[in-house]
Amino acid sequence: MTNPKEMPSAPALPRRLACSRCGTEFGCDLSGTCWCAEETAKLPIPVEGEDCLCRECLRKAATEAVR
Repeated sequence: MTNPKEMPSAPALPRRLACSRCGTEFGCDLSGTCWCAEETAKLPIPVEGEDCLCRECLRKAATEAVR
């Protein structure tokens, strides 16, 4: 039997998502380098019943949250 700690781990594949608000498909890199980390807006996501948002909807939600 091989020791699992000695086995190389496979790189995480990007998760394919559909924006909870508009349905636009996009990818989320599970390694922590998702495009949303580059955004200046940080919102409490997910909102009840929602998953991640696409870049455009995230920016729109951030603008609305400031108002």
